[in-house]
Amino acid sequence: MAENTHWMNGKICMVTGAASGIGAVTARALAQQGATVITVDVNTEKGTATTRQIQAQTGNPSVEFFQADLSSQNDIRLLAQQFLSRYQRLDVLVNNAGAIFAERQESVDGIEMTFALNYLGYFLLTNLLLDTLKAGAPARIVNVSSRSHARARINFEDMQLRSGYTGLHAYERSKLAIVLFTYELARRLQGTGVTANALHPGVVATGFALDGGGVMGLVTRLFRFGFMTPKQGAQTSIYLATSPKVEGITGKYFVRCKSVRSSPASYDEATASRLWRWSEERTNIRVIA
Repeated sequence: MAENTHWMNGKICMVTGAASGIGAVTARALAQQGATVITVDVNTEKGTATTRQIQAQTGNPSVEFFQADLSSQNDIRLLAQQFLSRYQRLDVLVNNAGAIFAERQESVDGIEMTFALNYLGYFLLTNLLLDTLKAGAPARIVNVSSRSHARARINFEDMQLRSGYTGLHAYERSKLAIVLFTYELARRLQGTGVTANALHPGVVATGFALDGGGVMGLVTRLFRFGFMTPKQGAQTSIYLATSPKVEGITGKYFVRCKSVRSSPASYDEATASRLWRWSEERTNIRVIA
């Protein structure tokens, strides 16, 4: 379980996908511990309502909502600009936004949608905010992945998943990419005071896949009674964002607030490096970390 500490007093945090589910619970916990919290979500109405609710529940007025579609690179750049115009440092970035899509579709940038939202959005937003994270060092990057990453591989010959698309396969691939990215980022950030860790939140009963359609949506609706609550699922994110016990810990994968081994494929440094280069090309950004 996450700890109730005062480590967050005066800290500046950003949580994506924070209108509901584990993102909302994570943002609430950070606000409860005294942090300034920027909540990010595509849904303006839900995001604004959740932010006001967090302010009321925690008594912390320093909770602010920024709207952004994190599958859109233009929206991500505008989000980063909006943040940078207001704040000079960032202490914690929780990349939490994600979805699963039963049918193949592409983002406004022409990227397979699951990869665009679940992974490439993390890559671009994190790197656009990297200087402010370094300015806030010691700072933390927390990337929400999934144990389903263990069933995936990265096929650079079909990054758009034009052949044999399934929503589950696309989701698993995006979650492996998150772990590969986290480890590569941690290597690049050695000595900066900025840590990067990934996590599996558990199988959580949120609205995440209920409207996904197809087999995934059906299975989710039938068996969600056995899932963890959002509060339970958020504990590892909160732990990695707040606990003094993980100060300086980087390049790890956590389940139930404990560091565990991720899949063998996730430790392939050649794949991670190639994915990083591919991501730079698709986002038109050159990162010198």
